[in-house]
Amino acid sequence: MKIVGVCACTVGIAHTYIAQEKLENAAKKAGHEIHVETQGTIGIENALTEEQIKNADIVILAIDVKISGRERFEGKRVIQVPTQVAVKSPTKLIEKAEEFVA
Repeated sequence: MKIVGVCACTVGIAHTYIAQEKLENAAKKAGHEIHVETQGTIGIENALTEEQIKNADIVILAIDVKISGRERFEGKRVIQVPTQVAVKSPTKLIEKAEEFVA
């Protein structure tokens, strides 16, 4: 499965990057390809490409705030959760994504 995601927390520091790392590790452990963009205090990092979004089977938004460029995901399957879910239960979140795509 190909996954793209965006992580963004209210402060834009810790939870944004912890959520990114946890999601990437859980997805890779499950054998999936994942690309995660972060939108934090220093702006957008690891910006998703049009190609990555087009080829994605699902979009995971682990966000606590409004994000830039949300319209890029129109027409895609999207799961939106608070960053806390990605931090505390990344494996369950990836399993939910697998069920959603199946």
